[in-house]
Amino acid sequence: MASSEENEMYSKQWEGCMEIAVQTARTAGQVIREAFKHEKEVSTKSSPVDLVTETDRLVEDLIISSLREKYPSHRFIGEESSAAGEKCLLTDNPTWIIDPIDGTCNFIHSFPMVAVSIGFAVNKELEFGVIYHCLDENLYTARKGHGAFCNGIQLQVSKETDMSKALILTEIGAKRDPATLKIFSGNMERLLKAQVHGIRVIGSATLALCQVASGAADAYYQFGLHCWDIAAAAVIIREAGGNVIDTSGGPLDLMSRRIVAAGTVEMAHYIAREIQTITYERDDHNAN
Repeated sequence: MASSEENEMYSKQWEGCMEIAVQTARTAGQVIREAFKHEKEVSTKSSPVDLVTETDRLVEDLIISSLREKYPSHRFIGEESSAAGEKCLLTDNPTWIIDPIDGTCNFIHSFPMVAVSIGFAVNKELEFGVIYHCLDENLYTARKGHGAFCNGIQLQVSKETDMSKALILTEIGAKRDPATLKIFSGNMERLLKAQVHGIRVIGSATLALCQVASGAADAYYQFGLHCWDIAAAAVIIREAGGNVIDTSGGPLDLMSRRIVAAGTVEMAHYIAREIQTITYERDDHNAN
């Protein structure tokens, strides 16, 4: 077991990494803001609604090359590099988990919910997260054991436990076949029967999760997102006092492509019990 001195040494080391992540996210955000003004070249990946632009690839290259220059021994998991065939493998090594543009569909349509997300894990444990809302220039940050902040102001989740007073966020996901859409709409119907105040879809998982961290929304659930959508935001929600779990009700599995996040344990587990699973292939399905 590591001594308190060793733990403090590692904590300071990751603090330096987070400072670099903040600088890198801001630089990437500048590139995205400039590209936001212009026509985008769009192509598809796994499905007609799984979209990518040249800016996604450019920004991921910028982030990874900047970080690799400073930390050549670290590992990297990126959305576009994974889409290009690189294995999505989380090991004990220090690992950066990167979404260059979360909300690509929003970006294409100039809908302003667009963010850069940079998470960092060591020994398969999330250490810090940085999410930069490029258009509003809101910077969300959190480091394990040190709280969560937006532009330096500390975040606090909602403490609501009553579903009839809740605002819930979700996303549709990439699968749009009739059977999947039936489950998706059924899940919304179950929560609406609980008389929730509302359900919102904003097109950016990371920014939706930041709304939970800030207390603006009470909970979020989704099937079909990826580890790069979850990593940074999970740290931010936990450090804001919230709960992040698997849709089964168990601990979060970063590679499972499913999540429930809420300000309170009661609300997180209520949603996990109510919703029906939509199955997606794990992020690490090709890791072996």
